Amino acid sequence: MIPVAEAFSQWRKEPEYVAAYDAFEDQFARAAAIIAARARAGLTQEQLAARMNTSQAVIARLESGRVKPSTRTLERLAAATGMRLRISFEPLAAE
Repeated sequence: MIPVAEAFSQWRKEPEYVAAYDAFEDQFARAAAIIAARARAGLTQEQLAARMNTSQAVIARLESGRVKPSTRTLERLAAATGMRLRISFEPLAAE
């Protein structure tokens, strides 16, 4: 068994892997931000769900990146974690 970091390093050398990974970069970043907000608030998925008046399964789907949350859902999540939602536009990286 090889360490995850080593495997990831090897995969990043393959153009097809890089292209596939990059296609999901926004989803990964969104999911990571949601997880970080919950963790910073010291909440479990179930506790966050209760604060948002939803189910733990919904929180799990948000954290998996499988769904694109609405702005309203993100606002509710921010309020439930004691944070403020900020949305910004950034220029695309030069290719």
